[in-house]
Amino acid sequence: MNPVGKPGKTGSLMPVEVALARLLEMADDTPIVEREHLPLAQVQGRVLAQDLVSTLDLPPWPNSAMDGYALRTADWAGEPLVVSQKIFAGQAPEPLQPGTCARIFTGAPVPAGADCVEMQENAEAQADRRVRFIQAMKPGQNIRPQGQEITVGELVLPAGTRLGPIEQGLAASLGCAGLEVVRKVRVAVLSTGDELIEPGQALGPGQIYNSNRVLLCSWLQRLGCEVVDAGILPDDLQTTRTRLGEMQDVDLILSTGGVSVGEADFLGIALREEGELSLWKLAIKPGKPLTFGHFRGVPVIGLPGNPASTLVTFALLARPYLLRRQGVNDTEPLKVRVPAGFDWPIPGNRREYLRGRMENGQAIIYKNQSSGVLRSAAWADGLVEVLEDRTLVQGDIVNFIPLSEVLN
Repeated sequence: MNPVGKPGKTGSLMPVEVALARLLEMADDTPIVEREHLPLAQVQGRVLAQDLVSTLDLPPWPNSAMDGYALRTADWAGEPLVVSQKIFAGQAPEPLQPGTCARIFTGAPVPAGADCVEMQENAEAQADRRVRFIQAMKPGQNIRPQGQEITVGELVLPAGTRLGPIEQGLAASLGCAGLEVVRKVRVAVLSTGDELIEPGQALGPGQIYNSNRVLLCSWLQRLGCEVVDAGILPDDLQTTRTRLGEMQDVDLILSTGGVSVGEADFLGIALREEGELSLWKLAIKPGKPLTFGHFRGVPVIGLPGNPASTLVTFALLARPYLLRRQGVNDTEPLKVRVPAGFDWPIPGNRREYLRGRMENGQAIIYKNQSSGVLRSAAWADGLVEVLEDRTLVQGDIVNFIPLSEVLN
């Protein structure tokens, strides 16, 4: 067993890390620079185009962290204090009268002159509007100071941040009604192969339903992309050239199938003849025949046609590329170190990503890891990474990438 894992002897195959680095470098060379200002409710899943810098302190004034009583600790020597005012959240208090306390509620501004809030559980209200405190107090307790969370001029969210509910809420807390975001990446999605027909049609001899395009269009929409559904491309070189040439107004052409070395793999042929081919044949399983190139200046990512290969290569290579085009710096999904719940006795010369899920604190894998089995991904909740030239026995530590990390 190899406990660490070393680069395998992959021949002409490009290592995964090298391919990803090149894709990100090419994405950096062609960033999406156009931006738009959207209402805060519409920025879910979009990428922030400029730094969000605070124009106020948060909280804007000291406020109470508890329901209780605000007082000046120096005024209390063990005797009950008179309640001189009642302060609710949203009210502007009067300065605290010396020698008194104020009834105060969570989130309400602390009155000038008070330096402490005692929770109501540690106080006893008496009939004469006085309050007896049952334990010693100290300055600052249960008070959220002004600017505790954010101060004026502080960078709150850097440009390149993907915006979700938490970021939207944070922007709202600073009074932002809208944000400047990067325009959507426009992606044309097509599938290749005479064997493909659309769901709902009757299957003919040798035909299969096109699942990849549905998978990718839905996935791209979750990533905040504008999707151009380019349909199915037949196995014909001239048609391939023509259809690719019609897609000059998109940021990326994303295809499945037609990128291997078969006689009917016309996408690769078209890229070689009328464009450029930058990446081809990776040391990854499933997904070896991934292709990246340009057709008449438009970037093209050709994913393998087998469904599991499409899923893995999109998740680990195409998705980071698309995020980086929008200015996202951290595109690497979370990898969790977990014990393997299976044996892997035969090492491979490619980086393998097995469809698996967590059970009883360990990663188990689907029984059929064929690249044509999409059901394995529906069963799984993550990808188990097995490095090149590595064997495993149950209990060895592996990387586990939750599908939730890459589906959004």
